[in-house]
Amino acid sequence: MKNIHPRYKPVVVSCVGCGTKYETRSTRGKDFNIDVCSHCHPFFTGRQKFVDSAGRVERFQKKFAAVQTKKDAKAATKVEKTEAAPADGKK
Repeated sequence: MKNIHPRYKPVVVSCVGCGTKYETRSTRGKDFNIDVCSHCHPFFTGRQKFVDSAGRVERFQKKFAAVQTKKDAKAATKVEKTEAAPADGKK
């Protein structure tokens, strides 16, 4: 039963968001990067930060803007229909 556990080697973990580096140990055996750490994560800092990977925030905003435009257009046509109706309610 000897040597059944993987090697636990020292590594440096670098945060891409804020540049913080941690020295720790891992079975991975080589240094690696993370997107968000405890120094820049909104839960720990209290500040909101958009982590935009591959333009996801922009895609969402563009999609939401299209939906909002459709809602505005529907509301405008509804207003036009009510204004076009005669005041006495007869057609």
